[in-house]
Amino acid sequence: MYGLPQVSMMMALGLFVFGLKTVPYQQLQRQVSWRHPSVSRIGKRPARQFLGVGDETITLSGVLYPELTGGKLSLAMLEVMAEEGKAWPLIEGTGIFYGLFVIEEISRTDTVFFPDGAARKIEFSLKLTRVDDEKSLMGQLSNKVLSMLNLK
Repeated sequence: MYGLPQVSMMMALGLFVFGLKTVPYQQLQRQVSWRHPSVSRIGKRPARQFLGVGDETITLSGVLYPELTGGKLSLAMLEVMAEEGKAWPLIEGTGIFYGLFVIEEISRTDTVFFPDGAARKIEFSLKLTRVDDEKSLMGQLSNKVLSMLNLK
């Protein structure tokens, strides 16, 4: 495609695109747990039973330099999304679909200030928690496709 600017996308959460002009994160930490509750037994080790997958969280963190990258406005857009309380699809720039995530926490530290009080450096951290069940999500998507095709 000639004449179109090259858009670099690190990741997208809903319609919010993480990139050099918005919120370029420097670290992505993903944590997944599996549930194995225990039951005490007399004279033996506790018995454990696998109940399935537990919580999945993704933490994006980094440093913004508003002169070069995104700043307070980009983080404010994420805060608005968090206040809506909705689940958003999380898709990596490579095409990997992580699932539906809610924004649970945003932390920000402003340092190195201009004379007018604006921050030259903003350190941030964004905690996302997965809320969908992969199986039910696929079922919802297939039902949508079938209903769009009038097959169901």
